[in-house]
Amino acid sequence: MAKLTQEKLLKMYSQMVLIRQFEARIEGIYGKGAIPGEMHLSIGQEAIAVGVCTNLRADDAATSTHRAHNHLIAKGVDLKKMAAELFGRETGLCKGKGGHMHLFDPSIKFGCGGIVGAGMPLAVGSGLAFKRKGLDSVSVVFFGEGAANQGTFHESLNLAALWKLPVIFVCEDNHYGISVTKEMSTAVKSNADRALSYGIPGISADGNDVVEVYNVAEAAVARARKGEGPSLIELQTYRLKGHFEGDPEVYKPKAEQEEALQHEPIVRLEKILLAEYGVSQEELTEIKEARQVEIEEAIKFAESSPWPKPEEALEDVFVAGGAF
Repeated sequence: MAKLTQEKLLKMYSQMVLIRQFEARIEGIYGKGAIPGEMHLSIGQEAIAVGVCTNLRADDAATSTHRAHNHLIAKGVDLKKMAAELFGRETGLCKGKGGHMHLFDPSIKFGCGGIVGAGMPLAVGSGLAFKRKGLDSVSVVFFGEGAANQGTFHESLNLAALWKLPVIFVCEDNHYGISVTKEMSTAVKSNADRALSYGIPGISADGNDVVEVYNVAEAAVARARKGEGPSLIELQTYRLKGHFEGDPEVYKPKAEQEEALQHEPIVRLEKILLAEYGVSQEELTEIKEARQVEIEEAIKFAESSPWPKPEEALEDVFVAGGAF
């Protein structure tokens, strides 16, 4: 693999910082009760979203889970519209009707939902549509290691492999399905090994190393674009927060959490940029400050946006004209 340019690494760093700082800001606001519903943060998992999505084009589709802020930002969402949706405001991506776990943006071909494992069949559908239309677009689906025990995982892998669809299955292994460890729920050590059952590549990599993530995703995307079919990528990571905001995390050993902080993705990339690319600490600080300004503008937009009118609850239930 060729060494990534400083420009590309700084772009990825900036995206990771944007995700981290946005979620940290949202965490504080949510704690004050200003955002309705539940809240699932991806703090600690930024390298996966950015490493994968940097390989995608605007015409590629991405499907995610209840923990989707990172993927949506990495795919290129309008941050103001995303923030407004979290606040339940009319100017949000779904006019305030979807909220945190139901973020959709057709303009960048992105969708997510709260049902575990539900995104995989949808991603296969996107891949089938691309193939039938003769396009070289790809479909990426993000899911947790717990979802790999769902029937939809196996059904989707089988169909994508059988029809050689351009789908990249990205398993974010953060070691916990809510509070259950992978060792307590999964018979195989690595979900990447399950790819063998369907005759497709299965790759396991360090999900906290954005360069490694970028490289394995690049290969899988190239394979899909050439019509060679799907790939399964398992990326080892760790969520630095609870499953949801308010989770007491009593199931996580303190030593494990402290160890995870030493290997989190943003600090790792900072060390590489400083030591190997000659980037200064001042440059990194400038990036953080610029992203924070962007975040504050998005929050201000969301807070000042109107609430949906009660009668709008009956709108947008069906597609106009009755067909897609």
